[in-house]
Amino acid sequence: MSLASLAMYVSPAPVAEATRLFWEALGKRIRGFGLDAPQALDEDVRYDEAWLRPDLLFGQTCGYPYVQHLRGKVQLVASPVYGLDGCDGPLKCSFIIVNANSAAQSIEELRGARAAINEPGSNSGYNLFRAFVAPHAVDGRFFSSVKETGGHRASIDAVSSGKADVAAIDCVTFGNTLRFDPDRVAGVRILAETPRGPGLPFITGAATSPKDLIILRRALSETIADPELAAVCDTLSLRGISLLGDADYEVLAELDREAADQGYPTIA
Repeated sequence: MSLASLAMYVSPAPVAEATRLFWEALGKRIRGFGLDAPQALDEDVRYDEAWLRPDLLFGQTCGYPYVQHLRGKVQLVASPVYGLDGCDGPLKCSFIIVNANSAAQSIEELRGARAAINEPGSNSGYNLFRAFVAPHAVDGRFFSSVKETGGHRASIDAVSSGKADVAAIDCVTFGNTLRFDPDRVAGVRILAETPRGPGLPFITGAATSPKDLIILRRALSETIADPELAAVCDTLSLRGISLLGDADYEVLAELDREAADQGYPTIA
């Protein structure tokens, strides 16, 4: 039996439910093309453990881990196009957020502030954040402290509660939270946008055949375009897909290298 995992955007609750319904429809369509697909998403496997499972049929990863260590081990299916602020086709940015009562008007005014990151392996919460800060760093430092929260929502909460002064939040996560959990973002405001890069690609295992990869892409495109799934896709803000290749994701590795070249290899 193959594995399907969509664990990157699973909050707030309406998004989680829409993700389950989306897979039910997508899996059914995939099976209709003669390819075995699980009836339901595996919600027990950790999001990052699913990426390298040999039985992975359909998953979603972050672009930064993809360029760091997944290249050649998984195949790109397609990159989602979301209809939220900060998105431009398959590209997206992160929002630099501060407390709603912060007087800061630019990143330079946050020198010596306390930063929150979700995790160092994140493109939106770390790689894009570092690229934005790197030109302002001196001797490899900009912040007084860096707190790892474990997730974007926790980073929002840290800034809202005053436990941190600034964070970078994936614009899709921010948009979903604004739509379905507005109280969570009421205590923060957007200060700036990071550079944009390709968003979180849908992937399949290295063993998936070229024929089956075509089936996955066709099923995905048709499912998003299905009028009966319009409400589900609207909840997900999912507008379509873009067939980006490995070379398109190289920009994320370039941001990593550029930060190091500027003497800012890690957020500090």
